[in-house]
Amino acid sequence: MIPEIEKLLNEQIKYESKASAQYLSMASWADTRGFNGVAGFFYNQSEEERVHMTKLVKFINERSGSAVIPAIDKPRDDFNSLMELFETFLQSEEYVTAQINNVIFQCLEHKDYNVHNFMQWYVAEQLEEEAIARTLLDKLKIIGDDKSGHYLFDRDIHTFQVEEQAK
Repeated sequence: MIPEIEKLLNEQIKYESKASAQYLSMASWADTRGFNGVAGFFYNQSEEERVHMTKLVKFINERSGSAVIPAIDKPRDDFNSLMELFETFLQSEEYVTAQINNVIFQCLEHKDYNVHNFMQWYVAEQLEEEAIARTLLDKLKIIGDDKSGHYLFDRDIHTFQVEEQAK
């Protein structure tokens, strides 16, 4: 494995790990405020990011590289609103997308087409993740500060997630 690409993939492991921890923290925040649907959504997102991380670890190791399991900082755990929670979700997904795009760029620069091909799965996944984050944030913008709207959003988020995964 090209050392520069291996380094980037190990950095990507850290980004996926940080996202997993952040979403777990967000799930906990929602859970303690009675937003069980939102909590379930973020528990699922946390697990999904952990799977993304594990996929990278296995890929690096299978290609005779050495995956590095990172230490991560404590994730943010205090939010003022559902809106802020989902703004943070979108920002996190946009950041991860930018990092994946950098890996893709470097793969092309180094003519590492095997890793480039592997990373296409992440590109498609990020398109979906950002679309979900934007859609949910748009719904919250429509709802505004309406508590009954928040109740319905929380109730319906599970249905939304199932519909998106079925696409």
